[in-house]
Amino acid sequence: MWLIAGLGNPGSRYEKTRHNAGFLTLEDFSRSQKLEFKEKEDYKIAKGSLGDEKFILLEPLTFMNRSGVAVRKIMQKSNIPPENLIVVHDDLDLETGRLKIRKKGSSGGHKGIESIIQNIGTRDFIRIKIGIGRDPLVPTEKYVLSKFRKDEAQLIKAAIEKAVESLHAIIKDGVEKAMNKIN
Repeated sequence: MWLIAGLGNPGSRYEKTRHNAGFLTLEDFSRSQKLEFKEKEDYKIAKGSLGDEKFILLEPLTFMNRSGVAVRKIMQKSNIPPENLIVVHDDLDLETGRLKIRKKGSSGGHKGIESIIQNIGTRDFIRIKIGIGRDPLVPTEKYVLSKFRKDEAQLIKAAIEKAVESLHAIIKDGVEKAMNKIN
């Protein structure tokens, strides 16, 4: 069983913002699998499978810096080990539209990843990072909550499609093969 967590902030105010790249990816992935999310206490969830591999899609509704609460809850409830956790999130340090898969690592200053590390007690989980770039003229907190510019729309659309492809590759072929294909 896999747990795929897409990070973002709940509510219409944050829809299609840079910080919601994880939510956007899971929404595309769920549509490709013809799955519908069900809203629970503090998260949205959908269940499905690719071949023999079962997975749970999770969108924490606790705001970014408390994402780990819902992740820990589902991991414990479904007995999912950290190596079967995939977190999809935005990354300021990657240029807009660039994608990177990592098997483990630090939070890199990402509050959602930091919350997950603190809540599950390990850095050893898979991340799919979607580059959102930086704007040195805009404070980070404001930048991540801004919507993508029109000139970035195609880059982000392609990155999300590639992230969905990455999820398929990780689940079907393993993280090593997916990294070789995508990175």
